[in-house]
Amino acid sequence: MTERHLFYDELGNEIEFIVKAKFTLDDTDYVALLPADDIESFTYILRVEIDENGDEYLVGIDDEELREAQKAYEELMKENLQ
Repeated sequence: MTERHLFYDELGNEIEFIVKAKFTLDDTDYVALLPADDIESFTYILRVEIDENGDEYLVGIDDEELREAQKAYEELMKENLQ
């Protein structure tokens, strides 16, 4: 079963995403998401943070962090194919 989550854009519109992977790089958790209605779209990689209540939330990352996370995600996908 595929894990799906609803998010809201800056205009309040619902967007459903498919969680492709959750992975850790240097003690930081990341999630790779794909828009459910556009599986040909780019995969989004966001950092997972924990708030004061222990709940997870997602934050965007800068280009350098994205490159490192993207490399880790691609390695994970290669391992899963083997």
